[in-house]
Amino acid sequence: MVMRTRWACIRFVGCAATVSCLFSALALAQANPQPKSDAKSPPATSRAVDSEQGAVAVFKAHTDLVLIPVTVTDTLNRFVLGLQKEDFQLSEDGMQQNVTLFSGENAPLSVGVIFDESGSMSYKLKTSRDAATQLLTALDKEDQAFLVEFADSAKVSVPFTGPREDMQTALKNAQARGQTAMLDAIDTGLVEMKKATNSRKAIVIVSDGGDNSSHYAAAQIEGLVRKADVQIYAMGVFDPVFSLRSTPEEISGPRLLSEIASQTGGRAFAAAVPGDLPSVANRIAVELRNQYVLGYYPKNKTRDGKYRTVKVNVSQPIGIASPLKVHWRLGYYAPAQ
Repeated sequence: MVMRTRWACIRFVGCAATVSCLFSALALAQANPQPKSDAKSPPATSRAVDSEQGAVAVFKAHTDLVLIPVTVTDTLNRFVLGLQKEDFQLSEDGMQQNVTLFSGENAPLSVGVIFDESGSMSYKLKTSRDAATQLLTALDKEDQAFLVEFADSAKVSVPFTGPREDMQTALKNAQARGQTAMLDAIDTGLVEMKKATNSRKAIVIVSDGGDNSSHYAAAQIEGLVRKADVQIYAMGVFDPVFSLRSTPEEISGPRLLSEIASQTGGRAFAAAVPGDLPSVANRIAVELRNQYVLGYYPKNKTRDGKYRTVKVNVSQPIGIASPLKVHWRLGYYAPAQ
């Protein structure tokens, strides 16, 4: 559903989905471990729109350029489109920054699907498979995708170079068994994502979040995703009521997925029942197509390798009464010497 106001050229795009967002106010670990992947992405070509001239420009991402993906919605969870560069204010560690690159267009995506095939997903496997397939179907020809499957361990079953039909075949043949090495699977996805050729990158996790078989600890993966220039989304498949038989990993699963996703500017969506998963997949696909990207060169030129916190505010457009909600990548690690 699209509505256009009489006061400003702002569009609201609605997406029907019986889902709920998971938000966590818990602070992530500040540790900077040394696991096997550094999750740093190579420079890539991207496209930006000059908000004053309206021209489309192609630019090369410089090593000092920071790109922040931003999603703006209203209180009805409809996407707010048509905002201009001047509508955004961005600060780093409390210091106001100059947004030099701005894009609100639909750019090609590099997407990784991380699919849980552990035993705890047994009765959720069919709808999870359908949801992942729906997400892949929504991708454009210019997009690229890969598939990571995991249970006791994780593997790249279809790389970026593989035909998309192979991903659907792999999902169709998935069988639920074993334990859940979700954190290892995220690391595997980050390594494969380093081969991406598109500047906009996202990983979508389909899981109940109950990790019990990974070599990595949660703090290590949280450190990796904070380094990576990748948005992480989650389709959480959770039991509506935890029983006395629920493991600590199953109980903490929703919080873990939310913490990992929120740091990257992505989000974790919870399906109350497995049948809600296709709506979750549709919601994520639409969100990836309706984002802004803000680029800036930090005023702090120190190359100290420290984590820097980013904050984004959006001015309330004239004539728009509904308060706006903003989601963005919360920070990044500065380059080290």
